[in-house]
Amino acid sequence: MQIPQDAVLLRIFLGENDRWHHGPLYEAIVLKAREMHLAGATVLRGPMGYGRASRLHTAKILRLSEDLPLLIEIVDSEEKINGFLPALEEMMGSGLVTLEKVKVLRYGAR
Repeated sequence: MQIPQDAVLLRIFLGENDRWHHGPLYEAIVLKAREMHLAGATVLRGPMGYGRASRLHTAKILRLSEDLPLLIEIVDSEEKINGFLPALEEMMGSGLVTLEKVKVLRYGAR
């Protein structure tokens, strides 16, 4: 699989407790991206964050939160990312979705 040098980075900010069909939303998004043959997806778990409601989510011992912030990053061609957005829109309840143009310097082994 190839990614064009001029590509798009899709970032999806959500919470660990966000659900889709009784399962974790982040898993559903990654599986859908794979099903649609996007180049790859990475889920990152944040130790602290807040969103629109300004409610703090943290992994500190005294304020242990089971709803830590998650970030999903997907890089692929603009065409493939745009094709994925309607499926993502159907799955998302709350959260933040951003797009930015990126330059791919390397993907995979040489």
